[in-house]
Amino acid sequence: MKQLQAVVLTGFSFLACCAIAAERPNIVWIIADDQRWDDYSFMGHPWIRTPNLDRLASQSLVFERGYVPTSLCRPSLASLITGLYPSQHGITGNDPARGRRDPAQRNAIVQRFLLNPRLPAILARNGYLTFQCGKWWEGNHRNGGFTHGMTHGDLRRGGRHGDVGLTIGRRTMKPVYDFIDLAVASNRPFFIWFAPMMPHLPHNPPEHYLRRYQQLSLPEPIARYYAMCEWWDAVCGKLLDYLQQKQLAENTIVFYICDNGWVQRPDSAGGAFGGLRGKRSAYDGGLRTPIMIRWPGRVKPRRDKVNLASSIDFVPTVLSILGINPPIDLPGVNLLSPEAVQRREYLRAEIYDHDIHDLADPKASLLFRCVITRHWKLVEPTKRATGRFGPTSTALFRIDLDPEERINLAGLYPETVHRLAPRLAP
Repeated sequence: MKQLQAVVLTGFSFLACCAIAAERPNIVWIIADDQRWDDYSFMGHPWIRTPNLDRLASQSLVFERGYVPTSLCRPSLASLITGLYPSQHGITGNDPARGRRDPAQRNAIVQRFLLNPRLPAILARNGYLTFQCGKWWEGNHRNGGFTHGMTHGDLRRGGRHGDVGLTIGRRTMKPVYDFIDLAVASNRPFFIWFAPMMPHLPHNPPEHYLRRYQQLSLPEPIARYYAMCEWWDAVCGKLLDYLQQKQLAENTIVFYICDNGWVQRPDSAGGAFGGLRGKRSAYDGGLRTPIMIRWPGRVKPRRDKVNLASSIDFVPTVLSILGINPPIDLPGVNLLSPEAVQRREYLRAEIYDHDIHDLADPKASLLFRCVITRHWKLVEPTKRATGRFGPTSTALFRIDLDPEERINLAGLYPETVHRLAPRLAP
C-alpha cells in the first residue's frame, strides 16, 4: 500500500506534511460543455434544477470564482489536461485555418499537443488505469496518455472532437461503468476523463425535462437549454451514484468544471455569441465556471466566494496529492492548499480565433488578453479583434461588483490599468 500525503482541510488549515498509509485515491474529472457559470441551482439560478450537482456542491470545496484560461473548447480542454496556458501548450483554436478536413493539417496540431506533459500519461506511469470518454479533440485517446478510452480519432470515420466517445452520457453510461469494474477487478487506482458533450448543442433533451421548462412559458430555445442543464445534472448523478454503489466514493476525488460558458439566445438554437457575452468571449460569460473538489474525509466542504481558481490548477493539485513532481514548471497552484490559493494575485486569460492561423505563433490568432484579480478584470483587444467577443478598446471592470461587466472603468482608474497591464503577458 503506497504512502500518500494526507490532505485535510479544516477551515483554512492545511496539513500538507502529514503522511499516512493509504490507498492511492481514484480520480474523476467531470467536465461540462457550454454552460454558463451560474446556470445551476446551487449557484442561484431561479429555474434550472440541478439536484445531483447541488448535492456534490454540498460535499465539496467549491470555488465560485473559478475560470478557464480561454473560452473555446479545444484549447480549454488542452489547458485542463496539461496544466498550461494555450500560449504555452500551443493549441489555440479548434481547427486549422486552412484544410479543416485535411488529415495532415489536423495531425500537425495533434503533434504539437504531444510535446506537452499530459496528466493521464503521468498517472499511467505511476500505476493508474486511465480512461477517456466524451469530448476529445486530439485524435486517438492514446494521444492523451490514456490506457483506455473511446475516441478513435479517425477523420474517415467521423472523428474530430470525440466520435464514439460522444455517445457517453446522451446514449449510454456502460463504457465508463465497465472501466470502473475493470479497475476494481485489477486492484488498480483509476483516473476518468468524463466529458460528455452536455449541455452543448444539439439541445435535444428528453421530453420529461423539456416539459418542465415549457410550462414556465419560456422561449423554446431557452426552455431547451435549461432542460439540457437538468439532463446533464442527471447524467452526473448516474456516475456519482455508481461510485457510491461500488463503495468507491470515499477513496475517489471528484473534480468538477465546465470547459467554457454559454448564453442562450431566446430567438435562436445557437446563441452564445456577440453582445450576449457567452462562449468564445473575453467576458465572464465565456470564461467563468464553478470548480468543485470532493474528497470525503480529506477535504472539508465549504464555499469560497473570493479566491480565484482555474483549470490550470487541476494538474498541479493532483500531482501534489500524489506526491509526484511535475515534469516541468507549471503556472497553476494546488487548490487544496489555502495558503497557495490566497497568495495568488491574478489569473490570465487568452481569447483566440476559432481557427489556428499559425501553429508556431500563438499571437497570430490572438484576439484578447485578460488579467483577473479578486476585484478587477482588465481586457485588452488586439488588432485582430472586432468587438464581437469582447470590448473594442481597453476595458477595466470592477468584476466583484459588476459581474456582467457593463461599466468600463478604464478612464476613471488609469493607475489600475497601468498596474495590471504588465500581467497581460504573453
